[in-house]
Amino acid sequence: MMVVGMYLAWVAFDYAELTPLFSLPLIALLFFGLGYGLQRGLISPFINRPEHQQFLLLLAIATLLVNGCLAIAGPDSRGIQLESQFDSYELGPLVFDAVRVHAAFAAMAIAGLLWLFFTRTRIGKAIRAAADNHMGALVVGLDVRRLYAVTFGIGAACVGAAGALMITIIPVTPFLAAEYTLLAFVIVIVGGLGSMTGALLGGLLIGVSEAVAGLLLQPSLKSMFSFGLLILVLLLRPQGLLGRKDAR
Repeated sequence: MMVVGMYLAWVAFDYAELTPLFSLPLIALLFFGLGYGLQRGLISPFINRPEHQQFLLLLAIATLLVNGCLAIAGPDSRGIQLESQFDSYELGPLVFDAVRVHAAFAAMAIAGLLWLFFTRTRIGKAIRAAADNHMGALVVGLDVRRLYAVTFGIGAACVGAAGALMITIIPVTPFLAAEYTLLAFVIVIVGGLGSMTGALLGGLLIGVSEAVAGLLLQPSLKSMFSFGLLILVLLLRPQGLLGRKDAR
């Protein structure tokens, strides 16, 4: 879904001259609607089925998305050219690409809004309650099926927003999906399931470790460090750095 978001941001820039930061809210809103409808119409009937059937369903959806992008946009990479891509910021001996700094601040702003939503709004607290105690949420009268759909929609919106930010950094091809799905899995496991702060910490650790590995060794070996960190965390702290021991 992030790859689809990257393609939409590219189309908005190429045909409507909207920069990714301006098209990001529109893409996020569109993805929220798509995610909500997808969960209610297709995923919800599979909720009580065996986990391997749920996995196969989502794998099929991912395959359709990837091949849809391939059929529409072709295998060639698509990118955008922004003036800020030639700018940089200096902090002592360190030099930061402007587009990466902008993307990082935008991502942190989105994470902050997400944290406020889950901690300050009624529906956000209801989602957390349903996640912690499904039966208890049903007993107090929460519409758990609707909460599932809203949660999936929010997740889809975040992924669409991530795609709009990623297109400013790297060109998009349909085959990015598998690589970044695996990377997201590593980040979540390292940070800890169910912890937003853990996800941010895991992403920071993986990003820094891969950057240092690419600088000191070879860029092709950077994944070795991220997977090495994953193995180390699983051995020493299986629940993740900030995860709870009873997280499932």
